[in-house]
Amino acid sequence: MSSSTHQFRTTVENAGQRLDQFLTTALGSVSRARVQELIEQQKVAVNGATARRSLKLRGDELIEITGEPERAPLKAVPEDIPLDVVYEDDHLAVVNKPAGMIVHAGAGGEERNRGTLVNALLFRFRNLSGVGGAARPGIVHRLDKETSGLMVVAKTDEAHRKLAAQFASRQVRKKYIALVMGWPPEKGTVTAEISRDRLRPTRMTTRRSGGHAAVSHYLVKRKAETPFGKFALLEVQIETGRTHQIRVHLSSLHHPVLGDTLYGAAHTLRRNSTRREQLDGYKASEQLSLGRNFLHAAVLEFVHPVTHERLRFEKPLPSDLQNFLKQLEFTTA
Repeated sequence: MSSSTHQFRTTVENAGQRLDQFLTTALGSVSRARVQELIEQQKVAVNGATARRSLKLRGDELIEITGEPERAPLKAVPEDIPLDVVYEDDHLAVVNKPAGMIVHAGAGGEERNRGTLVNALLFRFRNLSGVGGAARPGIVHRLDKETSGLMVVAKTDEAHRKLAAQFASRQVRKKYIALVMGWPPEKGTVTAEISRDRLRPTRMTTRRSGGHAAVSHYLVKRKAETPFGKFALLEVQIETGRTHQIRVHLSSLHHPVLGDTLYGAAHTLRRNSTRREQLDGYKASEQLSLGRNFLHAAVLEFVHPVTHERLRFEKPLPSDLQNFLKQLEFTTA
């Protein structure tokens, strides 16, 4: 549709339908959520008056939509945001993404699309590969918002395609550090398929058949019994890069990543004070919480797409996670 006002005339066949249901069908490619948003923004009029999305049609109504039903394509914009650049040349860059930063713009309005890694990259490097589209320039792979660590970014289309091929053929080596609740076996491999959770779309699950193949290897590096419970520090290597892969795989073992309340970790850790501490009036923190997932992409290794040199980068745990280990009184068991 090219005009700024769109009109529809209902018929007796539409009688009894909700307004949002009718428009979702009439518009075809526009989602019901977007239709409801337009109605709430009072951009939909029924016989000249605004209406609720639950309005039951009687037939022979004139429905008008003001403005374009479909949003304009997202386009990233440069923002002056500090970046920890680990490596850079004419073809690519490696950055250390902080926790709390979204990689690229998505649904949710203008505010959600500010402060992204892509916006920071555009300001710093100006030119990035266009293979991923206007909303994801340079992005070859991603990290979850609350996961910190190393990412490689493509500056040219050639570098992007060759790096993407390495990821697809599992030639890229990625190592993560995770702190999990409880003590899993000393090492293991999880091969459970991953798919979208039908009941909670923000989650992924291993409980449905027909999902995407996913392989995660873990090794327990340290474990400790602390005043707040038992925890284990893991080194995790993944062969695939599915959405929430490490988080959902570790949760499937009943050892969720600390701080990851979406997949079953406790929101708050409570101290189990000993009788001696209670008598002595011990003043340590009675409870702890971590405002992010204890998950860090520590190592990234790949072949340079142009020079063919094998590159390896490593970043230790950021200070917030190191400090949390101290607060947790995490000492080797």
